[in-house]
Amino acid sequence: MPTTLIQSGRIIDGTGRNSFEGHVLIRDDTIADVIPSGSAPPRADKVIDAGGHAVCPGFIDMHSHADWLLPLHDHHGLLACLPEQGITTVVAGNCGFSPAPCNPAAAPGFPAAMDLLLERPLDVSWRTMGQFLDTLDQTGPAVNVAELVGHSTVRLACARTRRGVLIRKELAVCLDSVRKSFDEGACGLSLGLGYDPGMYSPLEEIEAFCRVASEYGRPVTVHLKALSILSPTYPLMTLKAHNLLALKEMIDIAERTGAALQLSHLIFVGRRSWGSSRKALKLIENARSRGVDVMFDAFPYTCGNTTINAVLPFWFLARAPQAYRSRVSRMHLKAEMEAGFALLGFTYRDFQIMDPAVPGMEDLAGLTMDEAAGRWGMPPFDAYLRLSEESRGSALMLFHTYSGEPGRQEVIERVLSHELCLFETDALIKSTGYPNPAAKGAFPRILGPLVRDRKLFGLEQAVNRATLAAAQRFGITDRGMIAQGKAADLVIFDPETVSDVPPEDGRPAGRPGGIVHVFINGGHVVREGTYTGTARHGRVLRK
Repeated sequence: MPTTLIQSGRIIDGTGRNSFEGHVLIRDDTIADVIPSGSAPPRADKVIDAGGHAVCPGFIDMHSHADWLLPLHDHHGLLACLPEQGITTVVAGNCGFSPAPCNPAAAPGFPAAMDLLLERPLDVSWRTMGQFLDTLDQTGPAVNVAELVGHSTVRLACARTRRGVLIRKELAVCLDSVRKSFDEGACGLSLGLGYDPGMYSPLEEIEAFCRVASEYGRPVTVHLKALSILSPTYPLMTLKAHNLLALKEMIDIAERTGAALQLSHLIFVGRRSWGSSRKALKLIENARSRGVDVMFDAFPYTCGNTTINAVLPFWFLARAPQAYRSRVSRMHLKAEMEAGFALLGFTYRDFQIMDPAVPGMEDLAGLTMDEAAGRWGMPPFDAYLRLSEESRGSALMLFHTYSGEPGRQEVIERVLSHELCLFETDALIKSTGYPNPAAKGAFPRILGPLVRDRKLFGLEQAVNRATLAAAQRFGITDRGMIAQGKAADLVIFDPETVSDVPPEDGRPAGRPGGIVHVFINGGHVVREGTYTGTARHGRVLRK
């Protein structure tokens, strides 16, 4: 079996313990030995000098949507940005949407939120979670993948009721589908309560799904019903901050069911929502003190991707497409959105177009909504509705003011530095359009600007939360640390230069610096910072 020796590196083993100088021997796809400095390194077929560099386990992206690309024959090129920032494993199927289970008969009724996850239509040959994971095995994933089963996907596949309360028989069929998905290897359950149809699901239904996850000992990830103090998912006049209400609802469900709760992308959307961050963290800390197994994850940017319809209220979406052409509906919506924006501290400049999803509008990518409105010669509100209608809700946006903005980073730093925070990209990756900067540099940004420069927390702690802590959260036992017998997922990086290349002056984010070499299951997939090509060394990590 081929051997590779990584020689004379600073080994950060993923456990959070102090780093040490030493060597790592890879044999085939496994870490064969870890040799402290001072002992003679063994012979190997290939030697990589890691002097002056750190060696750590491959990073685990806690919140990914890469599973919608992995079945594509050319996905390795689309996803090259992940290993180039050190990501070797993705936890996918988030926000309630997994590619399986699948019912082709339900496809015409799929919400726009599922369309925006796609690079192009998939040739779906699977029906069950097991068959989907078999398909990924046959395709050969470029990165390791642990798959969640999505609550919204299950509803669409198993129930005729599109929105609202399921009849008892439909709920029973849905829960059996979740159990079958767990039996076939899904590592957890995901909820997308800010998207159709999850946003319409009553709490009793969510609790029933969580009970199944608890029975199987699988975690539940959740995109909360609200991420700001006001949202379209609760009545405007609800007195309590919507994001805190949504958080409390899910903590209460986790407490009643015993489910391990993973709060996806803990963000505070809109300038006036930032002040709720301390209360939210306190709610989480208090729940932990009561024995609730709750953690959260976050990305290190003050913008994030979502559908253009994320800010549109229930009532308007329920009346679409007629509502777009109704003068009364438009007037009602405009008054509601303007009031909401004022209360949240939003402007149309905070909405940036990633992918307009309309042929002929490709030149809008990267523009803010007020810039697009100027190009079209119409008010921003009208431009927003035009893009929403013509894209059928599929336009992909970068919303800014997520937990801060340039020069005002206190909230995002408070979240990221918290000991319960794990790391993610939550990046929708496309071959065209304006990229989410997290797709390019989330983990290098944490290691460089935030740890090395800002000193928010220590390097060993950062690596632990990017590797072993994430693996343990999803029951991944064979990787996440540098130890004999573990999978050879490894990153060699320069602690002095590692960094993202963020967007600037209209230029999108670029390839990060300081990530020198990356190994996935022993395969040398990144050399001198560049993805090596077509080799696919990833594995499907069935629970």
